[in-house]
Amino acid sequence: MLFQTSTTWVCSVAVAMVWTSPESVRKQDAVILGNPVHFPKWLEESKYEDLLNLCDGNCVQTQVLYGEPVFIKEIVGDWAKIICIWQPNEKDERGYPGWIPLVQLKEMERISDFGYAKVRLPKAQVWTEERKPLLVVSFNTILPIIDSDDEYTRVYTPHGEALMLSEEVEHSPGIESFVKRSGNDIISCASKFIEKPCCWGGMSSYGYDCSGFSYNMFKAHGYFIPRDADDQARSGEEVDITNSSKWVIGDLLFFADEGSSKVRHVGIYYGNGLMIHSPTTGQAVEIIELEGTKFVNELCAVRRYVKVVEETSEPLKVG
Repeated sequence: MLFQTSTTWVCSVAVAMVWTSPESVRKQDAVILGNPVHFPKWLEESKYEDLLNLCDGNCVQTQVLYGEPVFIKEIVGDWAKIICIWQPNEKDERGYPGWIPLVQLKEMERISDFGYAKVRLPKAQVWTEERKPLLVVSFNTILPIIDSDDEYTRVYTPHGEALMLSEEVEHSPGIESFVKRSGNDIISCASKFIEKPCCWGGMSSYGYDCSGFSYNMFKAHGYFIPRDADDQARSGEEVDITNSSKWVIGDLLFFADEGSSKVRHVGIYYGNGLMIHSPTTGQAVEIIELEGTKFVNELCAVRRYVKVVEETSEPLKVG
């Protein structure tokens, strides 16, 4: 999934849409094609039909966050065909494929000697070295560390060296070395996102799709899992779907239309017959009781990724 080179191309905006093709872009998407992006404005001005069309029109594949590395396959005009190397997917063994405006990417020297800082708040402010606001980044944004103290962590960003409040980030010596936490930690964190809107392709705290939600809740707690629900259902440890007493908090529950084998939805088991999930366009993250819903008959797989049984001594704190 990860590889080393002297330089890497990274996302240079807070969150970038990864489009199916340059032709997938619509007139109303202009505010999220530049640098910087105006994602809150785009969400506010998008109608339900516009958001639904992201999926039904096959417009969007996924999103990448500020500083997230990508591999560029080719450049065509103002667009780059990329691979999202932190997002495992069966479409390409190297990661998730798609297209991004070239203006939203930047080539940077790879720096990792002092580890990485991962944002643990729904959103966090990045500051210039003069302590002026630079930009706001999403939960789970990961940036290389230059140095740190109790007050500030100095990070290497597409805008150069910048500062973040140390209390707002988690440190790790490597991308895949963040502390692995328990299922209880995961659902406690996931609950902080209740009522966040569902957004197709969503991988930021502005709005998640169903598998983006599970991917990011696990990423926040030390696990890199596949990006899409069907890929997530093929990995992990298989759990008996017929005996819910065997399920543990943090297991992933997968659903398919009755009579179909194609996974269409994923949620996180909350315990006590409950599930937390990002349902569908027009709805928001919620906790539901499974009994009495269509999900009972649509359950097609249960998978376990979490290996930590008890909560860690220092659970991740999400503001």
